[in-house]
Amino acid sequence: MISRNLLLLFLATTTPIVCFPGPSVAFILTNSVQKGRTIGLFSLLGVEIGYLVHVFGAVVGVSAVIAASAQLFTVVKLAGAAWLLWLAWKAFRSRKEGTLAQAGDGARGDLRRVSAFRSGLLVGALNPKTAVFFLAFLPQFVSADAGPVPVQLLIFGLLFIALASIPDLCWALAGGFLRTLTPRLRLRSLDRAAGVVYCALAAFALTTTTRT
Repeated sequence: MISRNLLLLFLATTTPIVCFPGPSVAFILTNSVQKGRTIGLFSLLGVEIGYLVHVFGAVVGVSAVIAASAQLFTVVKLAGAAWLLWLAWKAFRSRKEGTLAQAGDGARGDLRRVSAFRSGLLVGALNPKTAVFFLAFLPQFVSADAGPVPVQLLIFGLLFIALASIPDLCWALAGGFLRTLTPRLRLRSLDRAAGVVYCALAAFALTTTTRT
């Protein structure tokens, strides 16, 4: 069983890490400002579930394979960057005033929420830097006398995601609040700004290396 002191050490070490804004925060905040609080929350949910892919990858050793293979790492990196560029293209192609900025109601609103969740899921899952981070970070807290290693890695991974969701939630809510302060005439500008952010995130993904 993981000791209380080890858990406290993990929490103390993880808290400043999750509070530091990264690419996922930029994605969540952009969606929340651009499309509204609800869409931002669904983006957040997708990102956090996408992180589960890396947690399970670290548990079964898939992350180690990706980190050791330059070819596999490049494939994952390019896939993530391609998805972000697709989101950027959609934002730049927005023709109507506020086309992407309104969440809508009914079936249309449901489609937007599903799309936001799916986008967040892919952004979280297709980030090779996250895979390498979990692989390097989580094992530092594994103890030989605390039970099966895979179970410990899973517990620490889930705790990390739970902690990360707190500041991410704050960013999503803040983005929704900022959107209410934005005049409707500027909604198309938000679409274009979102396109720029997605392009920047894609560039960040392409410059990612396996070094931690």
